[in-house]
Amino acid sequence: MQHAKGATPWLAEQDAAATALDFDMTTAVPDPSATLVASAAHASSATYDPSAKQKAQAKTSRIPIKVVPIEKLKKPDWIRVKAATGNSRFYEIKQILREHNLYTVCEEASCPNIGECFGKGTATFMIMGDKCTRRCPFCDVGHGRPDPLDADEPVNLARTIAALKLRYVVITSVDRDDLRDGGAGHFVECIRQVRELSPQTRVEILTPDFRGRLDRALTILNAAPPDVMNHNLETVPRLYKEARPGSDYAHSLKLLKDFKALHPDVATKSGLMVGLGETEEEILQVMRDLRAHDVDMLTIGQYLQPSEHHLPVRAYVHPDIFKMYEREAYAMGFTHAAVGAMVRSSYHADVQAQGAGVIAS
Repeated sequence: MQHAKGATPWLAEQDAAATALDFDMTTAVPDPSATLVASAAHASSATYDPSAKQKAQAKTSRIPIKVVPIEKLKKPDWIRVKAATGNSRFYEIKQILREHNLYTVCEEASCPNIGECFGKGTATFMIMGDKCTRRCPFCDVGHGRPDPLDADEPVNLARTIAALKLRYVVITSVDRDDLRDGGAGHFVECIRQVRELSPQTRVEILTPDFRGRLDRALTILNAAPPDVMNHNLETVPRLYKEARPGSDYAHSLKLLKDFKALHPDVATKSGLMVGLGETEEEILQVMRDLRAHDVDMLTIGQYLQPSEHHLPVRAYVHPDIFKMYEREAYAMGFTHAAVGAMVRSSYHADVQAQGAGVIAS
């Protein structure tokens, strides 16, 4: 791999051989049970470009367990998206992001709350490019062979946050299974740069699972731990093979528990989607598992299908059920639970952190 001048040490030591391959964790961790659903024919090698950014059908056509369409459910009245207002900062934020060559998960994942969040001058920054090494069929972030890390990204990110005078920021990333540290070093450099230019700003990171390199990643994160450590379980273990190919439920729980053991004073957080076919008891059991692994904060929101080529919505969960999950979360001991149809992991993350006592009110 070629690296930009001035690259950080962990950037320079990444595995060049990995990026020479079409590295795809959906196939890098074979699962015999995936053959229960026959794979459709792959795109011909003559037309398949692993370095291209693949979205929708191009992305999901190559996953082991195929997306099976069902009759589309009518969206209920309680699913309401807030649009940006005419006097909001929506276009200002988009322009600033482009000027600094930055991505947001708000845009890349087609988040329904983008109008509201950009309009208020907030965003969740997505580092390490816009191509993920995984092909999760619930997610609208593009798949492909990632580009080399941008050594200027941490300082560009920090300058943007300082210019926007943000008090609380969320930094997330695509999965980077091509990197020996999974991108942990790049997270650390981003945190350091943000704190140097904006020492009063609190930083939450929403990380991938660092599968196959967890100990290395956690050791690197020791250099600059965040104010909130977030890693989403996304769904119940029964649905992992279908919804999160390449991921492992027990491993994700271990990441959260191991980080908490190293940093007991840092709040840990995780999020779930509902409407993929899970049962209420399965969600409650995941919540119990999270508390058993010392997770402090919880988000639960309604899954919305990004396109017809993504996993279908199997149920729109009623607001009363969300209220039940919220009551149970506090009864289990979560310090804060953001639960509702339009809740996303980083939606009003500053309010969530305030509710958990991470930042002062």
